[in-house]
Amino acid sequence: MAESILKVEHISLAFGGVKALTDVSFSVERGSIFSIIGPNGAGKTSMLNCISGRYRPNAGTITFNKQDVTKLRPNDRADLGMGRTFQNLALFGHMTVLDNIMVGRHHLLKNNWITGPLYWATKAQKEELAHRRYVEEVIDFLEISHIRKSVAGTLSYGLRKRVELARAMALKPDLILLDEPMAGMNLEEKEDMARYILDLNEEFGITVVMIEHDMGVVMDISHQVMVLDFGKKLICGLPDEVMADPHVKRAYLGIEEDADSDILEAS
Repeated sequence: MAESILKVEHISLAFGGVKALTDVSFSVERGSIFSIIGPNGAGKTSMLNCISGRYRPNAGTITFNKQDVTKLRPNDRADLGMGRTFQNLALFGHMTVLDNIMVGRHHLLKNNWITGPLYWATKAQKEELAHRRYVEEVIDFLEISHIRKSVAGTLSYGLRKRVELARAMALKPDLILLDEPMAGMNLEEKEDMARYILDLNEEFGITVVMIEHDMGVVMDISHQVMVLDFGKKLICGLPDEVMADPHVKRAYLGIEEDADSDILEAS
């Protein structure tokens, strides 16, 4: 069996009397693309927030790279190699694309306010150059060289989504969490984003956990798919197995099993 990079065990989360997640467990294989799907309000973003550290679950444990991270803060998880994008864009709108992406390298900087003033006499200059080289590699990979000096807030929605992905990649993560990376995009932009996700997985070796509503994309690029409904796990497995499950058809697609039979008989 392939090594697991992420293990989520018996996670439960509640806001007052409202249960967002109930006893959810799954594992993600290193080097895979793992998608989480389900109806609106199923608990998908809540799960991503538990994994990234924005929410602390009421019960259960989360293990990343064989380390228990359940109680770690988001920045500590970033230090361990976990990146994140958001459903609602979280860019610095007044900063350039390049500066936004450089923010993603900040936690990797070894120089500080003491060594900074000695920029030329210490290794600070070499360190900055190394970070900038990697950022330029990410910029080239995502084909955004032409907007590198543009102010992020002036860009189209699709390009801003790509810049946010670049910033997450700049962390040089082992695992990247993508919250609806294709929401609000047209068909061409979705095709481009799907290609970038595949390539960052294959070329950069980054494991991907993704929430996405476009079922065509999910089925095409995912190695495993998990379905949540009302905060509970319905099924987790290969894309074809998941889509063939009658519980998924009822909960997610609104298709009843007997309706399937009627359709087949009519054809």
